[in-house]
Amino acid sequence: MPIELPKDQRAQAIQSIERYFREHMDEPIGNIAAGGLLGFFLEEIGPVVYNKAVADVQERLQQRVSEVDLEVHEDEFAYWRKYERGARGKK
Repeated sequence: MPIELPKDQRAQAIQSIERYFREHMDEPIGNIAAGGLLGFFLEEIGPVVYNKAVADVQERLQQRVSEVDLEVHEDEFAYWRKYERGARGKK
């Protein structure tokens, strides 16, 4: 599945790349070259970031699923206990 940015985010990313080159590199980069560099990063490195994010979410979801029994646990055979507590208080 290719990683694609919406048009407005792509334009912002290209502007950011151009600014980075103006401020940190010896030579500026043009709009077309910045777009090409963005495409390279999205295709080459984007999947690494995406897969890491998916693995992180999967780990968090598995952790939450493993704790479901703690969150929704109900005591078993509790019917008579409520009467026993009440009887103890009457003595």
